[in-house]
Amino acid sequence: MTTETATTAPEASDPRALTIENVERTLDELRPYLMADGGNVEVVEIDGPIVKVRLQGACGSCPSSTMTLKMGIERKLREAIPEVSEVVQVL
Repeated sequence: MTTETATTAPEASDPRALTIENVERTLDELRPYLMADGGNVEVVEIDGPIVKVRLQGACGSCPSSTMTLKMGIERKLREAIPEVSEVVQVL
């Protein structure tokens, strides 16, 4: 029973692979907070270990957007997907 539970449990502590799907899944956890402030985030592309995103809405012009990008989005993505080396904003 323990083995079955372990194999069907969500992979919360297991690192995810660097794929668009996993990046989107991780960002989905952050989107409610961004949307609460009138913003959002869009994945533009994955270039090797670098994830390129576009901040939308209020997040695109917010003076704290760099902090949101580095301390929020990049930190969360690097925790969930160790292959991510950096998250950069594209316009």
